[in-house]
Order: sequence, then structure tokens, then C-alpha cells
Amino acid sequence: MATSTQAMIGEGFRSALRSGLGVPILLIAVLAMVIVPLPPIALDMFFTFNITLALIVIMAVIYIARPLDLGVFPTVLLGATVLRLALNIASTRVILLEGHTGTAAAGRVIESFGEFVVGGNYAVGLIVFTILVIINFLVITKGATRVSEVTARFTLDAMPGKQMAIDADLNAGLITDDQARERRQEIREEADFYGSMDGASKFVRGDAIAGILIMLINIVGGLIIGTVQHSLSLAEAGRNYTLLTIGDGLVAQIPALLLSTSVAVIVTRMSRSQDMGDQILMQLVGNGRVLAVSSGVLFVLGVVPGMPNLPFLLLAAVTAYLAWRVQRKGEVVSGEPLEEETSHQPSGRGKSKEKSESGGRTVAPGGEELGELRWEDVTQNDLLGLEVGYRLIPLVDRKQGGELMTRIRGVRKKLSRELGFLIQSVHIRDNLEMPPNHYRLTLMGDPVGEAEIHPDRELAINPGQVHGKIQGLETRDPAFGLEAVWIEPEQRDNAQTLGYTVVDPATVVATHLSHIIQTHAHELLGHEEVQKLLDMLKQSDKRLVESLVPDIMPLSRVVKVLQRLLEERVPIRNLRAIAESLAEHGTTTQDAEELLTQVREALARTIVQEAAGSREELPVITLDPQLEQILQDALRQGGSGAIEPGLAERLQQGLSEAAGKQENLGEPAILLVSPGIRGWLARFLRQAVPGLNVLSYNEVPDSRKVRLVASISGQ
Repeated sequence: MATSTQAMIGEGFRSALRSGLGVPILLIAVLAMVIVPLPPIALDMFFTFNITLALIVIMAVIYIARPLDLGVFPTVLLGATVLRLALNIASTRVILLEGHTGTAAAGRVIESFGEFVVGGNYAVGLIVFTILVIINFLVITKGATRVSEVTARFTLDAMPGKQMAIDADLNAGLITDDQARERRQEIREEADFYGSMDGASKFVRGDAIAGILIMLINIVGGLIIGTVQHSLSLAEAGRNYTLLTIGDGLVAQIPALLLSTSVAVIVTRMSRSQDMGDQILMQLVGNGRVLAVSSGVLFVLGVVPGMPNLPFLLLAAVTAYLAWRVQRKGEVVSGEPLEEETSHQPSGRGKSKEKSESGGRTVAPGGEELGELRWEDVTQNDLLGLEVGYRLIPLVDRKQGGELMTRIRGVRKKLSRELGFLIQSVHIRDNLEMPPNHYRLTLMGDPVGEAEIHPDRELAINPGQVHGKIQGLETRDPAFGLEAVWIEPEQRDNAQTLGYTVVDPATVVATHLSHIIQTHAHELLGHEEVQKLLDMLKQSDKRLVESLVPDIMPLSRVVKVLQRLLEERVPIRNLRAIAESLAEHGTTTQDAEELLTQVREALARTIVQEAAGSREELPVITLDPQLEQILQDALRQGGSGAIEPGLAERLQQGLSEAAGKQENLGEPAILLVSPGIRGWLARFLRQAVPGLNVLSYNEVPDSRKVRLVASISGQ
């Protein structure tokens, strides 16, 4: 019967919360405690509930994986504080009104704390209460308040760096738009949480001060009321009212101490998905050397004459045993054999086995005949490859928690969607001849990028606006050459606070790969890929494809035009527009450069969107008319556009300075020239001014306005 009654009450409480009535009911109950006199039994129930709530809160704080998992904590802290203050008011009313009748006037809970906990001695109770208040107010609450302030400030300062890290991951294709949105939301929630904690800690500190004042008011007021109104002796009034006040104070201060400790615990925890017990075990007693040294110190203290030998020697033995277990566990883990995934193949340059030729037969080192050599034995170079040193194998091995293969798949998916064709698989191999921390990116077997990374560290990249230095191994970002520092994982929050963009080693490799693919996309597109694209287009526009290839032009010509588009960083997503332009102009010319010019004009909206985004006004750089005429004459006379070296240097320098100014202003660098020299200038400036977009006048849509920001002369 009792069980069913409790179940009905619990279900009714949950129904009230779900209907939105739970919080208003609790607020009305708090107001009732302040206004309406409560009987002793009601005070007992509310004080017991207050202690229970404090215990639940501190247990929840200890066992959550991350502070944000208890995002409601500031609100709960405020509610518990208001509840406790309302109880103090209600108990003060009862103590002052009924305290002359005895120590049971305010309920059994207060009497028990006054009689049992402090032994019925109000002097001892006063001292114990004072110590509790000092610990709560001067130690825990003050420290938690300071940590909350610093954490809130650091969290807000680190927001720009975290946002840039999310943007970097999104641009590299490591995360999707939904994942980026979730991570940005998490950053906002983290800032809101620690900002709320900064304010909530002030409630706790004010509650501690209120506890001291309430105790003094109750004692002084009780003595006056007991002796003047109820004719009690000073000793009897002092005993009754002091014990009741101390009992009331202890009942209130113990939950307050638990909640203050909860605040201190949650603001001093690291923001990792790991509960506090795991963090303590891993970081405090996870080092065998620390335990071994501690055991030695305890043993020395245990054998010193006059010291309590048994406790010290017992703990020395326990810590020595733990040190042995930790050391043994580390040896077992480090001795496990590496398990390679099927996608992991040993590099030909790093093989430990050898083959030799003997009499036309392939013979293994032991003399075993392997069979006749065939064309199938001739290995082809991988289109895209990644070779890693042996210390980087855990990054690509899922069984060891490696995330690099997942990141690479994300890069391929994002770039395939953006560029307009399927990016081929990346073949990953371990190369024992490489330095252990190095990796190498290859394109058709040839190295196109390599770098050294540290799998146990994180890379803090300087985006150009940091306000401080951080200790670590100085290096350069492999993808873009920015200044960077390899830091310990514990320095991540500090680095983000200083404005660094912090990424893990897998992200470094994936970003480098993304940059390489974008730079060499035209080399990844071949006849097979273009035929697949045309087959897909044929499903929706059969006549267009059939009339284009091979009637108007061969497949190789289409491949050449598409490769030139990718070389100029123009995506080929709109294959229909490209095919229509080729079909229209392919009857009059077969020159790839002329066809490229016509296709670019057909893709004008896409090109301008890629270069300048959705802004209506295009900030453009132009050439002085005299300089532009010189370039046009050079192209007409020589065909290759050979110009005087000094003029070429001045042209590159002027455009580089103008593009740099645009970049500092956060605007795109766009050079607008006549159609006749656009292609030659784009090739000429590709390496000298890599961030410059070279457009012709015919490639600017009518819907876009043009704003002149600089004009380059040849002087």
C-alpha cells in the first residue's frame, strides 16, 4: 500500500513538472514558508528535503562527464539557496515564538542537531558552527567565486579561437554543417553556463554571510524575548535559544557547505567527457613513478624512531603495490602487437622482405619459387596516397582509436560536392624508411607534400591576431605555412584564449590533404571521371551529350576544358551549362583556351560567387589602360606574352600589395581585366599572387556592382 502511494505521489510530481506547474508550485511553497507559520513537523520535512537536495546535487556534480551535462546547475543552485533562506526565516519565526517552551519547539531535526551533533553544549555548538561558517565562507565559497570569475572570463576570451577552429574544420571538410552548428551551439552554451556560474557563486557567498547574521539575530533576539517576555532566567533562555539557533544553523550550513563544494568542484573540473573519478585515477595515480617515489618517502618516515610506524609502513606498502600494478599495465599495453587494417599496406619503399630475379623465375629469399611473372604483378602508382611513419600508425588504425580515415572520408565527401566530381580514395601505407613522426602525401606516386607532426600534442595555429605567446615546439602549418606551435593538450584552453586556432594531429593531416586536393584537382580529373559525369548528365539531357561527344568535339577536348577550369579553381558542378557552352562554340573553334573563355562566361555567376560570396558590390583591382595595352600588344606579337622583366616584377609587386590590403580588410582580391589577357595573366600570377582572382569584364554578372579599390600601373 505504501509503495503504491509513493508511486502515485511520484507520478503526480512528474506530471506536474511535465505540465509546467512544478516550478510555480515550488515558488508558492517557498513564499508560504516565508509568510505562513509552519508547524514543527513541516519544518522537519523541509529541512530533510533540503539536505537530500544538497546530497543529490553534489553526487550529480561528481558523476557527470562534463560540466555542460549539468547545465541546469546554476538554476538549481539559486533555487536551493532561496529554499534554504526561506527555511531560515520560517525556523527563526518558530524559534523566537516558541523557543521558551523547550528545545523541541522547532522540530526534531533542529533539536537533534542541537543536542546530538554538539552534545547539548551550546558553547561547543557555537564553536563548531563558527568553524563551519569560516570554512564555507573564507575557503570554499571565496575560492569557488574566484575560480568562477576567471573561468567565465577565459571562456569568453577563448570563444573567437574556438569559432575559428570550427570554421577551419568545416572548410577542410572534417565536419558537416550540422556538426559545425552543434559545436557552435555547444560553445554558446558553455559561455552561458560559466557566465551563469559566475553569478550563481555570488548567491552562495551571500548565503554564507546571511547565515552568520541570522545566527546572531536569533541568539540576541531569543535572549531578549526569553528574559523580558517569558520571564526566563538568563541561563535557561541562553540554553534554549542558543541550542535552537545552533541546531538551526547547522541544519542550514551543512547543505550550504555541500552546495558550495559542488560549485567549487564543477568550476574546477576540466571540460572533458570523463567523470571526476576517472580523471583523478588517470591523472593522480596513473603515473607509476609518482607512486613509487611516494612509497619511498612513506617508508623512510615509517622507519624513523618515534614516528607511528604502522600507518606509514602500511601506506608505503599499498602505494608500492599500486606503482607495481601501474608499471606492469603500461608494459603489457606497450608490448601488444600492432593490428593493421585492410586499408593499411606496407609501402614498397619500406618493406622488410626482399625479392630477387633468378633465371626468369621469381624466387623468395628462402629459395621458394613464386611462379611466372605476369602483367598483373606490375604495380600502378596510386592516384592519391598517404605514407606515414610508424609513430603515426595509431592515427590511421581504427582499432587504436585513430580518426584520420574518418576525417579523410569527410574531406573527400566535401570536396566531391564542391568541385563537382568524385575524389578518388586515398591509399594509406606505413613507410618504415620515413622518420617516425613524418607523413608524405603523394599524387600518382610523386610526393606533393610532407610534414612532421606530433601525435601526442596539438597544433596551435597563429591566424595573425594572437595577443600572446605560448610555450611549445615552434613550426609552420603544413597546409598554408602559417606560424604554429605544437603544444600539450592541457594548454588548449589557454591557447584558444590567446587567439590561436588549435587542432589535433588528424585534423592537421586532413587539412593538408584537402589543400593538396584543391590545388591539384585538375590532375585528379581524367577521361574515366569525365565519362562518368557525361553518363550522369545523359540521364537528364541525352541529346545534349550525344551531340557534344563525339559529334562536335572528342572526349579529350572536354577533359582539357574541365581540367583548365579546375586549375583556375572553378568548380564543374554545373556540367549542363558547361556542356551547352561547349556545344554552342565548339562548332566554330576547337582551341581549348578559347573554349575556356566562353565556358567561364557561361559560369559567370558561379565564378563571382566563389570569389566574392553573395555581396552585391565587387571590390576590384584594375590595370592602368596603358599597361593593359602593353600586355595586349605583347600577346599579339609574341603569342606567349613575353614582357620586359622589370615590368613583370613591378606588376607582380603592385598586385601583391593590393591583394594584401584587400585581405587585411577582409575583402576578396579581384583583378578585373579585358578578356584577351585574362587567361595569360591568371597563369602568370598564379604562383606570385596566389590569393588573387583574375576575372574578365565579361564574367561580371549584370546584377553585381563594381567598386574600384586600386589601379596598377607599370611605373
